[in-house]
Amino acid sequence: MKVTTRPRFSAMVIIAGGLAIYQPAFAQTLPEVVDHTIKTNPDVLIDVYRKLAQDKKVDQAQANYKPKIDLNLGIGRERSENISTRPGSDTLTRSESGLTLSQMLYDGYATKSQVELAQSQVNSAAYRLADTSERTALRAVEIYLEVLRRQELLVLTQENLATHEKVFQQIKLRADSGIGRKVDLEQAEARFSLAQANLASAQANLRESNIQFQKVTGNMPAELENPLAFACETHAQTIDDAIKLAYQNNPAYKSQAASYEASLASERLAQAAFKPKVGLDAGASFNNNLDGIDYKNNDAYAMARLKYNVYRGGADSARLKETAFQNNEALAQVEQTKRKIEESTRLSWNLLEVTQKRLPILKSRVEATAMTRDGYAKEFNIGQRTLLDLLDTENEFYTARSEYINGRYLERFSNYRLMADMGKLLATLGVAPREEAKSASLDSQP
Repeated sequence: MKVTTRPRFSAMVIIAGGLAIYQPAFAQTLPEVVDHTIKTNPDVLIDVYRKLAQDKKVDQAQANYKPKIDLNLGIGRERSENISTRPGSDTLTRSESGLTLSQMLYDGYATKSQVELAQSQVNSAAYRLADTSERTALRAVEIYLEVLRRQELLVLTQENLATHEKVFQQIKLRADSGIGRKVDLEQAEARFSLAQANLASAQANLRESNIQFQKVTGNMPAELENPLAFACETHAQTIDDAIKLAYQNNPAYKSQAASYEASLASERLAQAAFKPKVGLDAGASFNNNLDGIDYKNNDAYAMARLKYNVYRGGADSARLKETAFQNNEALAQVEQTKRKIEESTRLSWNLLEVTQKRLPILKSRVEATAMTRDGYAKEFNIGQRTLLDLLDTENEFYTARSEYINGRYLERFSNYRLMADMGKLLATLGVAPREEAKSASLDSQP
């Protein structure tokens, strides 16, 4: 399926009815707004810092491969009463200094599992960041198009109000001169009031869209430009192809797959508790006046040590069973995410198909109502139509144009929504992903 947009359109906010809308003097393209949004939006930044913090957990886990060195220093007074001081006791100034080195040789692959666990969590956090970036970008696209749509509807509503005011003045002139009927004036006044109310609603809707734009992007909208015309091949000719691409590229699915890998590593870490631990200890101490002996006490050693826990109250077995259940939970979450992605992709595909089919129909309706309006105007000139007949056709033309504008923007948004489901929205817009989201290396899926 090929996805296309309409030609470029520079939309301007028209100030009407005393409404002043904030309008900076520079234009904003859709890619520029999306790029700024994923760099500054708090939802994205939360995941950025979460991912950066997770990176340091990998460093912490890898530190267990390296030796540990401890320095011990101490000095103070000691009173001793023992075989060396009998029949009394001695009080001496005791001093201690020592240096120890410990190196893990084998720990049942606990450190290896900890590193794998941390790395999988990093991948999950990176993919989660990518998913948040895609979803936030889609929200920015949605509100960007919404502002443009509201701007067009405001212009359309102003034009409709101007037409109603013109007809109302003509009918009022006739009524005042005794030619027109009072009931016609009352109907024209009612429709003119409705057109004024529609303008107030359009102005309020645009203000609301501007507020939402500021919430998502951090700035009020400037002069926005509709995306340039483009043809984008989704590489999906069928809905099944689209779903397959979504599974391959959607970062939410990859994040859950990485979380499942992390749960498997956690199980391997729990298994390490049932294995012995072997390490190398080396140290040297330089002490004076220990235990009432007025002399130095120095030593040095290097030893290989084996530790093996025989019994710990069943805690290790319970922990191992816990991780097994957590694996099942993580796998179920992968399946849950998979189903949500398929549902969203199917809905997006359906929305795109429907809007593409409706748009030509809506356009034909606009053309037909325009012809009807023009025909009624000609018939009015020869006395076959009334001014109220013109208002009827004008309202029909206004409604048809409004629905066409809504359909056109809905079609555009459905394009981007399908791209987001397939994890390709940023790439489609030509916006580079955040650096923090590029480090994900886990491509395997359960």
